[in-house]
Amino acid sequence: MLSKIPIDLEKVPDEDIDKQILRAGIIAELDAVSLYEQMADLTKNEDIRTILLDIAKEEKTHMGEFQTLLLRFDPQQGLELEAGAEEVEEELSK
Repeated sequence: MLSKIPIDLEKVPDEDIDKQILRAGIIAELDAVSLYEQMADLTKNEDIRTILLDIAKEEKTHMGEFQTLLLRFDPQQGLELEAGAEEVEEELSK
């Protein structure tokens, strides 16, 4: 993603704008986590690796903040997350 919103928010209906903003925030944080963890894997400098992994951890917290808000605005999202977790448990218990 790297600082570009993946959808045209001007085309989103007013009643969905907040949900889409939160989803874009989650995408941005996930992108940042991936970037920082990849860079941490590449560096040979332990100080840099430590800081990159710490920042990646903070981005995961930000993802949780956005997701918590999204679940308030989109209850169906919560139901689908639960359904997905149940499917994983079913598959892994076979």
